[in-house]
Amino acid sequence: MANLFLKQAKQYVATRPSYPPELFDFIACKTPRRDLAWDVGTGNGQAAASLAKLYKAVVGTDTSAQQLAYAPPLPNVRYVHTPADLPLAGIHDAVAAPCSVDLITVAQAFHWLDLPNFYAQARSVLRPGRGVLAAWCYTEPRVGAAVDAVFWRLYHGSEPHWAPNRRMVDDEYRGADFPFDPVDGEAHTGPFEFSTERRMDLEDYLMYITSWSAYQTAKDRGVELLDEATVHELEAAWGGDAKEVKTVTYPIFLRIGKVRAQE
Repeated sequence: MANLFLKQAKQYVATRPSYPPELFDFIACKTPRRDLAWDVGTGNGQAAASLAKLYKAVVGTDTSAQQLAYAPPLPNVRYVHTPADLPLAGIHDAVAAPCSVDLITVAQAFHWLDLPNFYAQARSVLRPGRGVLAAWCYTEPRVGAAVDAVFWRLYHGSEPHWAPNRRMVDDEYRGADFPFDPVDGEAHTGPFEFSTERRMDLEDYLMYITSWSAYQTAKDRGVELLDEATVHELEAAWGGDAKEVKTVTYPIFLRIGKVRAQE
């Protein structure tokens, strides 16, 4: 998975949406303690930075050293570059001791994980009966009818270049195997819906598209998704003024649960 993002690390930082405080407040209120959080697939540390405001200590791990290079240094956040095949003993050594983690988060990376292996790691480090796992994704942006119509034609045309795992995002994580109990006060594990906004001009919007793993995969295959005709269509749909800044909305879908008591 890390290799898909090596060439786009800078664009990823520049164009990806941030996550709203309401999302983190909702998650944090479901953890009885706030001593230690582990952010899996932390990338540029976006979620870890928000968690650092709510938890005493945060560990952010990622398989991409290039992404971690853009993560902000914070006094209570420790970033760890981990290989994809790190064994459980390595998790205990590099990340957290058994039964010591209050919260595990996976922001926009859940669909890349080997879930059975990851769940075994999660159950090992989460506090029994109290530790919480929260995984969320955002789906494609909404701007307005004209821009969205061009965008969805482009997105559907990009489908052959996405990794199969991407279908979990298109499904909003609804069909994902999630063997955890509902957190206190909730009747199910989600998805719970949130949204986030970003202000973008057309250049920003196009750069977001170039940050897709599918964009780079297509380019490596000799296919330019943002061909001249598509760019002209987007320019027209934007209203003719590429410098105009628009509000771009990203829907967010959260699965959240706690470790089952018998585990």
